[in-house]
Amino acid sequence: MCTAISYKNRFFGRNLDYDFSYGEEIVITPRNYTFKFRRGQVLEKHYAMIGIAYVIDSYPLYYDAVNEKGLGAAGLNFVGNATYFPPAEGKDNVAQFEFIPWLLGQCASVKEARSLLGRMNFLDASFNKGLPAAELHWMIADEKESIVVESVKDGLKVYDNPVNVLTNNPPFNEQFFKLNDYQNLSNKKAVNRFAPAVELEEYSRGMGAIGLPGDFSSSSRFVKAAFVQAHSVSKDEKRADVNQFFHLLHSVEQPRGACELERGRYEITLYSDCYDLQTQEFYYTNYDNHQISMVSLRKEDLDGMNLYKFPLVQTEQIHMQN
Repeated sequence: MCTAISYKNRFFGRNLDYDFSYGEEIVITPRNYTFKFRRGQVLEKHYAMIGIAYVIDSYPLYYDAVNEKGLGAAGLNFVGNATYFPPAEGKDNVAQFEFIPWLLGQCASVKEARSLLGRMNFLDASFNKGLPAAELHWMIADEKESIVVESVKDGLKVYDNPVNVLTNNPPFNEQFFKLNDYQNLSNKKAVNRFAPAVELEEYSRGMGAIGLPGDFSSSSRFVKAAFVQAHSVSKDEKRADVNQFFHLLHSVEQPRGACELERGRYEITLYSDCYDLQTQEFYYTNYDNHQISMVSLRKEDLDGMNLYKFPLVQTEQIHMQN
């Protein structure tokens, strides 16, 4: 289960929640790395990108990424709803694991992504026998807007995303509709609408948001993330914004033990990341290291042909003051 957020039309990122890691790394793909797609398409020259990927057979399987033009995409679990299809004549047939490089390699904006999606078919194909096709949907964002892309039984759906948040199930339109149930929540003091003639006491701060979900289900995380994102305040300064972005993600993170899948297996927030869409700097924390680390796309040779890989710093970095 995961949560993705876009903030201030500049910062984009996500929590990745799962019970184990595949050994993902930070991966920069330069402009001249050759992408060979399942249906024979070849992308020899494309926009450079940076993101989190599991690299197998020298191929980056991106979980989330941002390209050099400031377009970002993140794939989130969509189990039971994602549907992929046989090859379709006259369409761009793209497998789930190819989608992020196919999109970010060619599109500089959400507007261009919408156009490309209009001729796309999600291909029912896995990377190999050991890696079946993950059931996903995607949040795509730039500095102007964000959208959600879902391949379901009745075809490809592209939704505007005015709350700039995505979690997992149910489909985005159903998640968004549920926000209607929480219109009375507020970040301000509680107002007695229950019985105005009765003197009721406001005995705690934060009572205006009583009823805000706090469990770890995807629907509840969607509501909470949408609420905290909508009311978020940070100084108009990059370091403060990055710091605030991680506070938003950490408000819906999963600590080990709170979500048991089966005896001895727990879902946790493996990592949280933040992309600056203007500078293509990548920031992250992970479960065992809460210090914010950064890798910059622009510090590598973007005209190269080989991947740049950076392992996640997994050991807690504690600043000793005495």
